Amino acid sequence: MTHAAAVLPRTLWFTRCPVPTATGIAADRRWLTEEFARDGIEVRSLQDAEPDADPAAHYTHALPGLFREGGNVPALWARSRGERTRLVGLTWIEERQSILVAPGSGLRGAAALRGSRIALPAHSIAIDFWRAMALRGFEGALASAGLGLADAVPVDVPADGSRGQWSAELAALRRGDVDAVYVKGALAVEAARRTGAEVAVDLDGLPDPAFRVNNGTPRPITVHQDLLDEHPGLVDRFLAVLLRAADWAAGRPDEVDRILGAETGAGAEGVAGAYLPGTHRTLHPDLSAHRLTLLAAQEKALRAHGFLPEAVDIDSWADPAPLRRAAALNGTPALPPPVTP
Repeated sequence: MTHAAAVLPRTLWFTRCPVPTATGIAADRRWLTEEFARDGIEVRSLQDAEPDADPAAHYTHALPGLFREGGNVPALWARSRGERTRLVGLTWIEERQSILVAPGSGLRGAAALRGSRIALPAHSIAIDFWRAMALRGFEGALASAGLGLADAVPVDVPADGSRGQWSAELAALRRGDVDAVYVKGALAVEAARRTGAEVAVDLDGLPDPAFRVNNGTPRPITVHQDLLDEHPGLVDRFLAVLLRAADWAAGRPDEVDRILGAETGAGAEGVAGAYLPGTHRTLHPDLSAHRLTLLAAQEKALRAHGFLPEAVDIDSWADPAPLRRAAALNGTPALPPPVTP
């Protein structure tokens, strides 16, 4: 079927994680709805999909009309399982990543983690990205001190049924079952303050971004190959809206903070504690060689830890053409240089 003859889809779907994303900004501004209304195409959030679409597609991407801007663990997992997705953008947004310890423990700095009991949550879900995040967080912290996971003592923390992000791990920390917990994001900032947990390692403070590579750094934008094959123009226009949203956000820090509060479910204190000043200027996606290299490092680590059934060739997965065309639609043939890695 040629592009011209392809029947337009009735619905385009988008999904994003509860973190800073251009998709979240565009959704808040209703620009995605407005962009495709003239085509008679409804744009809907997968988070509000039931019963019309399976919310699990956020992880599996088994929905051809879906645009996903979210963590790289599920995105890599879906591609590794054979889902025909393409990587069309990457962002790098610093989002508070910390290793927390109990009040008064005295553990400070990555080197102090040698011999410590580190919490590894276990969830009965198809892809346990929470466990992957903890493993990679500790791996990065330990590597910054010339250590590895073998220098710590992993402790499985059953997390099924726990209420709230990081709650099972922080409960284990309060009980004294573990010595250290990895957390990230605005809700983690609030949870740490509620529990009195102290920061032993601030990963954001480490100068080498390689130590901060994790589920959200870098964060991919993916589309299904079927949509890209049949309706490349729709993909270009969707990405063009995201680029405009990132441009808009770059000049409106207060508005971005408001939207972040709604996206993350955190209060102003949590948002301020999780996201560095200037976050509003870092929402532009690109497919720079440096970001692709960092994602390749994440793929290698996830595969080594058993999260990916097959290897993912990052270079062949990435398709930079739609983002270039989207920038051209906005009259900006060259994408802005990345603010962060």
